[in-house]
Amino acid sequence: MNDRASKSDLIVLPAIPAKRYFTIGEVSELCGVKPHVLRYWEQEFTQLKPVKRRGNRRYYQHHEVLLIRRIRELLYEQGFTISGARNKLDSRIGALLAPPEDDAGPAQETAPPEIDRALIRSELLAILAVLKGAS
Repeated sequence: MNDRASKSDLIVLPAIPAKRYFTIGEVSELCGVKPHVLRYWEQEFTQLKPVKRRGNRRYYQHHEVLLIRRIRELLYEQGFTISGARNKLDSRIGALLAPPEDDAGPAQETAPPEIDRALIRSELLAILAVLKGAS
């Protein structure tokens, strides 16, 4: 049996604090990627658009931090390429934003969106790490 842990098992991301905006340095620490990688991902993923203020400083919102963690998971843990991760995110968002089909029959319930178990797991592990640190 192999006693070595994989690289993805070693990284436990910290919990995301309850703030409205995060600087690129804060997001870098929260997501475990360097700032230059975040700037590159802004070019590659159209969904990632931080607010830019004075001096072209980037300010990320909570949903963007979650998106970055999802991108990181797709690229680093699941082994997707940039284009593969982009397609996966586009298809998921397209499915969520698509208007319901208009048919003359009775209204049909739509299936709930797919649950992202890996993202939930990583968030729960981050919460667990914070709770263990508080004890």
